[in-house]
Amino acid sequence: LMALTSWGADHVIDYKEKDFVKEIWKLYTKPHRRTFDGGVDVVINFTGGDTWVPSLRVLRRGGRLLTCGATAGFDPKTDLRYVWTYELKILGSNSWAPEDLERLMELIADGRLKPVIDTVLPLDRTAEGVRQLAEREVIGKIIITP
Repeated sequence: LMALTSWGADHVIDYKEKDFVKEIWKLYTKPHRRTFDGGVDVVINFTGGDTWVPSLRVLRRGGRLLTCGATAGFDPKTDLRYVWTYELKILGSNSWAPEDLERLMELIADGRLKPVIDTVLPLDRTAEGVRQLAEREVIGKIIITP
């Protein structure tokens, strides 16, 4: 988690140790549906599953949730009344469009973006890499080498 601070995070909350909804409410106050007070503007959710509903609950009115993964489950129960009451925007990103990947590679080549590599594994340990992703044991990418 210290790495996240070194990458520029203002606050780091380990969701396995603390209720991140309550921690965010302590930092920014609970979102209010009639004003634009409390909560955060944007949440990026890579896992789906049990983090989906809590991610919605920390967004301020008009906030945005970007979803780009579902390693913890793809079918979370969502109370749609919460989405329309707070006027939330849910955006998806699969990052698979060729032009997106080309732009990403340009940013990396130019040194403007440095990918976070958590683990490097040989090809015969691919299953271990998939397990680590499913168990949410990594921050960043897992590289599989031939």
